[in-house]
Amino acid sequence: MSRIQTVLAALKSQGRKALIPYVTAGYPFADITPDLMHAMVAGGADIIELGVPFSDPSADGPVIQKAGEKALALGVGLVQVLDMVQAFRQKNQHTPVVLMGYANPVEAYDVKRGSDAFVNQAAAAGVDGVLIVDYPPEECADFAAKLRQRQIDLIFLLAPTSTTQRMAQVAQVASGYVYYVSLKGVTGAGTLNVDEVEKMLPRIREHVHIPVGVGFGIRDADTARAIGRSADAVVIGSKIIQLLEPASRSQAPGVVQQFMAGIRAALDSTRPGA
Repeated sequence: MSRIQTVLAALKSQGRKALIPYVTAGYPFADITPDLMHAMVAGGADIIELGVPFSDPSADGPVIQKAGEKALALGVGLVQVLDMVQAFRQKNQHTPVVLMGYANPVEAYDVKRGSDAFVNQAAAAGVDGVLIVDYPPEECADFAAKLRQRQIDLIFLLAPTSTTQRMAQVAQVASGYVYYVSLKGVTGAGTLNVDEVEKMLPRIREHVHIPVGVGFGIRDADTARAIGRSADAVVIGSKIIQLLEPASRSQAPGVVQQFMAGIRAALDSTRPGA
């Protein structure tokens, strides 16, 4: 079992839901990401999604786009992101880390360093999962197999518009968990409709037999608690970026830890017997 699968299985046995925060690597300061990751864990995060900065983030809304632009201006790319994961692993060997990003940086990495360089270096750094927004599942069987050989899960997005055929295609290659995008549009857009999410998850689970995380539109303890009643995991990104924007270098880890602790408490309140 991968580290992601192990953590999610343990949470399920405890009747708990996974808390998965997202932060853009290198934001808001180039050297802060490992400290933020440790703060997230201290606040109750179970898995961390680390955004790889990219110049054309088509699935991201203005909040995460702005964060990515700043990180790129600070010189943060995929090479630096892998270094950040490796630095995090010096103190933490148990919390899974997922890289979330786009095909271009991964393919450029291999062009410069050789075939399968990304898979090999990601494994060496301590990466546990990869979510490539613009990789369709029908074209990813070989990539997924190579990742699995290194105990790395390939994670896919599903959306309100996903067809039964798309769900079945994702089910064939996905591992770890799938990420259900609860809103149409980009990250940080729209208002979360809990009823619609609750209706969609059973449809997804007819085809996908691994945990389902829900993200896009979860901003606070109330929405996290509501989604946590039906989802296996809750993913929060844009709100964290917004909280970090005004924070100083010294304040930022504490801001993240405090926010995570509130979300963790809300999720744990959905636990049977809580």
